[in-house]
Amino acid sequence: MDHDIIIIGAGPAGLSFARALAATDLRIGLIERQSAAKLADPAYDGREIALTQRSIRLLRELDAWQYLPPGELSPLRAAKVINGASALPLMFDTGQRREGELGVLVSNHQIRRALFECASTQANVTLLDNQSAAAVEASADGAKVTLASGETIAARLLVGADSRFSFVRDQLGIGAEMKRTGTAMLVCRVEHEQDHHQIALEWFKNPETIAMLPLNGRSSSLVLTLPIPDAQRLAALDDAIASEEIARRLEHRYGAIRIVSSRHVYPLVMTWARRFAIPGAALIGDTAVGMHPVTAHGYNLGLASADRLAREIRKALAEKSDWSSQSVLERYETGHRRTSRPIYAATNMIVGLYGDKRATVMPLRHVGIRVARRMPFFRSAVRQMLLRA
Repeated sequence: MDHDIIIIGAGPAGLSFARALAATDLRIGLIERQSAAKLADPAYDGREIALTQRSIRLLRELDAWQYLPPGELSPLRAAKVINGASALPLMFDTGQRREGELGVLVSNHQIRRALFECASTQANVTLLDNQSAAAVEASADGAKVTLASGETIAARLLVGADSRFSFVRDQLGIGAEMKRTGTAMLVCRVEHEQDHHQIALEWFKNPETIAMLPLNGRSSSLVLTLPIPDAQRLAALDDAIASEEIARRLEHRYGAIRIVSSRHVYPLVMTWARRFAIPGAALIGDTAVGMHPVTAHGYNLGLASADRLAREIRKALAEKSDWSSQSVLERYETGHRRTSRPIYAATNMIVGLYGDKRATVMPLRHVGIRVARRMPFFRSAVRQMLLRA
């Protein structure tokens, strides 16, 4: 075997998985299309990640937290949900828990840079950058990857971490449930007149959904979900004209708006792999579960999947048993399915209910928020999900 483990995809899930095995003697090959230079200094991509308290602890354990610039960490104290023109918001905060924040907002490119800073210096990691897989196969006897260059490398375990549109997943014959919404999220940073008080806004309006994620100072990350043509049109407008349109869509709740970053458009597709593991291979991150961003849990689930698989492997190593066995992979799959399925289902239910443009559905959403406001145990359950996922 050329390696013990081959990881395809050096995104947050792939990098955190490699980093979580730093203390082992396992030889890890990390295959990535991008160059090492781009991985070391990734470009801003518009996405601000709401890290839960659990994800923050994981990044600390991986020694990646220390590489995040303190000035780029924005506390998230509460979240407010509004339906249409309703004056009754649904609020979520930490309640009486000792955590003073639901989490912290950090730019995706900053997290990627921090994780690469750690993983790229590991003695047991070999980065194969500027490389792509042309074919992969896996069995109980191990895995084999044929690179686009024609070179073939082998390992005892293959880990797919190459996005929700995974080439690895398709090559392994693992089916996936894919939900295409016909919408896209437009993301960018904006500055505004009114203070957000570190409270996130999720506003379900017909025919759009607007999220304002609080950053430091009077600035926020705008996440505007629209039909794909509308998102593309807004992305192409002049900054001043687009800023005015965003302020209008927000009904001037934040006062004047000014776009202060590049704008990015991401079509929304949710995925759920039929299997998270087969003999000789496992899927992590979006390759296993690709979430809709409405509940902001996709990134956190991706980090959790990498952590869970690494913990199962480290446990087997400590017990001096076969760390690549099907029993180890099945424990990972069972655990991650149990954790992610309820969040995935709940997110899709929210998308279905609040993404429905029919006028007859609007009253049902009002009723749902009114009922939830009067159910402390419901808000407590959501709080637990926000803090622990």
